[in-house]
Amino acid sequence: MSKIINGIQQIGIGVANAKSVFNWYREYLGFDILVFEDVASANLMTQYTNDVVQKRHALLALNLVGGGGLEIWQFKDRIPKANKNIFLLGDLGINIMKIRAKDTTVVHQKLNKISIPFLSENFEKEDRFIFADPWDNLVQVVKDDYNYINCNVSNGGVLGTVIGVADMDKSLLFYQKLLGYDILVSDKIGVQDDFKGVPGGENSFRRIILKHSARKVGGFGELLGPTEIELIQVLDRKPNKIYKDRLWGDLGYIHLCFDINGMKTFRNEAKRLNFPFTVDSADSFDMGDAAGHFSYIEDPDGTLIEFVETHKVPILKKLGIYIDLKKRDPFKPLSKWLIRAMQVHRVKSDL
Repeated sequence: MSKIINGIQQIGIGVANAKSVFNWYREYLGFDILVFEDVASANLMTQYTNDVVQKRHALLALNLVGGGGLEIWQFKDRIPKANKNIFLLGDLGINIMKIRAKDTTVVHQKLNKISIPFLSENFEKEDRFIFADPWDNLVQVVKDDYNYINCNVSNGGVLGTVIGVADMDKSLLFYQKLLGYDILVSDKIGVQDDFKGVPGGENSFRRIILKHSARKVGGFGELLGPTEIELIQVLDRKPNKIYKDRLWGDLGYIHLCFDINGMKTFRNEAKRLNFPFTVDSADSFDMGDAAGHFSYIEDPDGTLIEFVETHKVPILKKLGIYIDLKKRDPFKPLSKWLIRAMQVHRVKSDL
């Protein structure tokens, strides 16, 4: 089978209280579809958790307007550590999560009415703004007209990320060649107006935005929608590594996950480009309500990129009704009515 990248499935966020984070994103940003909630041991991730198997509580939340979800991840037997350094934009790793919105002004006005640590002005020329959630995770709201299901929500799901890199040319090889981001939308150098107020935003950057050209997707690809990756290299200071001396699962953005088909093909391609899998579930993982094959690789700066080939997703769990993706044409997107059925997992009040 050839490789298919269907889109960004989710961004992993390490938190201290998974239910509180889910409740906030549900209420204010429409991530109200709880695909699964699971408590288990991360047996395959020990190289990123000091060779100790860590037990975790994980929730996967989606916004059906369209876009990737949030994997909200909490240690069960360990207090997660914060970044020992003061975070500055351009530090190595995932700096900012991007979510899509048809009208950034509406979302900005909504967020302006609640108490959050930071909210930039709405840069209408750039059609984007940045805020910090109550746990100081930076989020960028980007104008994007993609709409999968017309819900009564002013924004959609995850559109992409801003990733700090040390060497732009090395990182471009990774994101363009391996992940297929073949369209270079912009390449800017200097101080960036829409970073104003963000810690470290006054520095000078090389800043590149990448997108995919139109391509055929399968499975959940139409729900996940188009994506963009923004790479930033700070030019006038030495960046810190965000997860230096910390564990995967500690506070902050822990990984970026892509939904794919053709894991074995992808494994061979990644190895050929000198980015071999560092974690490989080899066959099928089981997260209680969901199952699939997952793997991890590292970008040139050690940022963790996850790939999931989804095998099973619950639709009506109480009746034993699941989507079995292993029996479907990988190039055929799931029917919209089937995705709509996931609304039975909508959470209307706090967990």
